[in-house]
Amino acid sequence: MILTVTLNAAIDRTVAVPNFRLGQRHRAVESRTVAGGKGVNVARALKLLGRPVIATGLAGGPTGTRILERLAEEAILNDFTRIHGDSRTNLAVVDPTSNEQTEINERGPEVSAEEIDRFVEKLLYLAQGARICVLAGSVPPGVEPDVYARLTQALRGLGVVTILDTDGESMRAGLRANPDVVAPNQSEAEEAVGHEFNDTDDRDAGLAALIEMGAGEAIITLPSGCAAIVGKGPERRRYEVSIEPLDPVSTVGSGDAFLAGYVAARYEGASPRDCLAFGVACGAESTQHFGAGTLDRREAERLLNRVEVRESDVAAGVA
Repeated sequence: MILTVTLNAAIDRTVAVPNFRLGQRHRAVESRTVAGGKGVNVARALKLLGRPVIATGLAGGPTGTRILERLAEEAILNDFTRIHGDSRTNLAVVDPTSNEQTEINERGPEVSAEEIDRFVEKLLYLAQGARICVLAGSVPPGVEPDVYARLTQALRGLGVVTILDTDGESMRAGLRANPDVVAPNQSEAEEAVGHEFNDTDDRDAGLAALIEMGAGEAIITLPSGCAAIVGKGPERRRYEVSIEPLDPVSTVGSGDAFLAGYVAARYEGASPRDCLAFGVACGAESTQHFGAGTLDRREAERLLNRVEVRESDVAAGVA
């Protein structure tokens, strides 16, 4: 079983607005409303890929009820901890004429220490039957930024592989707990290590820094694919994985689809090379759909032939 954790779940609404301009009145030509938050998006994609997954996290108020109803409609197994505050709503505006997207994300509800404690108790119960747990997304107000570190440490005690995808202080604190894998996008990785990546050498240094900060393996997702240092000991390798971008319908949630593809392949015991390649194929395929975490498994498998993988030795000094 695979678990996904979404501490700041949401109702995600995506609307297509041609020639979108600030300060103007527009009419949407298409819209979709789904349960969201990074972990939920990963769970949706894993479900579509045919992998056993349970989505868990925090949900509260009328919006939280809508989140759980939407998950049930999609037949995504879930077991959320109910909280007092009302879960958030996010909006993404996609302009099909320019392929630009604008995202407006609410901060989320205040969460008490007692609510977090109840969630941790639930997570550790669910984790007894899990092999992999994806910890993804922002931390809601009131929750300490070291919450992912706390969860990582607890899950490690049960032998569960932890994959962390967050940002800011939550990422830096989480790294100190030695997650098995971290998978930020480039801007999130830059924030974690404290400097911008102007070229490939900078990005390589960033990958190495993420490992030095505590990650077992590090992946940085990119618009064209990913860069990674994965494997253990003498098998540790540096990968650059890319695919020629497809003409997108929407890129909202493509990073979540990448992570789902990577996890799906890892769950089946695939090699690091094949895990990264399938992740890139899934991320690319998801751009052909409207709504985060949506993809077609067969089309993703077909795209594997178009994925380019470059493998090299890891720079000296990277453990």
